[in-house]
Amino acid sequence: MNRPPAHERHRHRIRNIIGGSAGNLVEWYDWYVYAAFGLYFAPVFFPQGDRTSQLLNTAAVFAVGFVMRPIGAWIMGIYADRRGRKAGLSLSVSLMCLGSLIIALMPTYATIGAAAPVLLVLARMMQGLSLGGEYGASATYLSEMAGRERRGFFSSFQYVSLIAGQLIALAVLLVLQQLMSEAALEAWGWRIPFAIGAVLAVVVFYIRRRLAETESFHNARASDAPRSSSANLFRDHPREALLVMALTAGGTLSFYAYTTYMQKFLVNTSGFGRETASQVMTAALFLFMCLQPLSGALSDRIGRKPVMAAFGALGLVFTVPLFTALETVQSPYAAFALVMAALVIVTGYTSINAVVKAELFPAHIRALGVALPYAIANTMFGGTAEYVALWFKDQGMERGFYWYVTAMIGLSLIVYLTMRDTKTHSLIRED
Repeated sequence: MNRPPAHERHRHRIRNIIGGSAGNLVEWYDWYVYAAFGLYFAPVFFPQGDRTSQLLNTAAVFAVGFVMRPIGAWIMGIYADRRGRKAGLSLSVSLMCLGSLIIALMPTYATIGAAAPVLLVLARMMQGLSLGGEYGASATYLSEMAGRERRGFFSSFQYVSLIAGQLIALAVLLVLQQLMSEAALEAWGWRIPFAIGAVLAVVVFYIRRRLAETESFHNARASDAPRSSSANLFRDHPREALLVMALTAGGTLSFYAYTTYMQKFLVNTSGFGRETASQVMTAALFLFMCLQPLSGALSDRIGRKPVMAAFGALGLVFTVPLFTALETVQSPYAAFALVMAALVIVTGYTSINAVVKAELFPAHIRALGVALPYAIANTMFGGTAEYVALWFKDQGMERGFYWYVTAMIGLSLIVYLTMRDTKTHSLIRED
């Protein structure tokens, strides 16, 4: 069979990368809507206590969703390795749709009492299963679909779509803040973004069913490689699995500290109004999103290792000063500058972490190898970021959280400096 001309292959590649990224965007929108609207629905499900206590309970449910992510990564990572990346992506978005629909229609504490937060936990567990599988399948799909010379650039669109999902969630929040009163938002308006997410997830399901499968998957399926399983992963690739966990720890903690938690920090510590905090984060996240492909392209030129090491070194030095300055900042423009500085640093991790992980594993176990160790580390450090930060604040030791983030970045930096550069040692063989 003759291969299509180069320009045809390039168009085919771009079309599928856009399709895969669009689905990833909607999945992450559904996930982040919970964090974006937590300030409004926290009193509806947890009516007792002051604002910090309510946010602490809401953050705990957020963390529960992360607990399910390793299970989702395990189940759907194996599914994507055995049945195809496209099949894994379609299954994950179906679960996300169902979780969003449940939250949109859920009765409140005033209506059904303690059963309301229980249902909220169940819905987030379902979404956690979905997202656990989504990360590995989408990271693997984008990395395999991208060409060798531009793999860092194209795979960075996983975080472009991830941040875009968060950005759209904040944009929906800003629009509803302008169109609705605070009372209406707290009473029922918070349901609207979850309903939007459920509808968009249905659209994405049909988009994903039309994506092309990757050449890497077809080659792996035709080979005599062992089947994907957690036993095979940790028996045959223990070093790579531990490496994924270690390089993820500081990066994912920093990402969630400066994105999902930062909106609450600006309200609860800096003293900004909820609308001002939302505006600051929306502007910062938009620029953060635009930086991802630039950093990914840089890694194609100079390697993955220097880019990640830059994040580790700068994060180690500047995390505590940035958080400390944000405590007392009064101007929203100054707050934006400080948050933006933090996000520029984190870009060294977010832009290329997916491709680095994909390049560590052979195709027959790649989706599981990317998803499961990442999900374990993400649950331990990313999913608990808000809860740990609010716990430190509740105990009157808020700055302890700054040092905790710094320490984890330092540990990841050691890994970045000692690992091989995956750009020159990639196990993705296909161009």
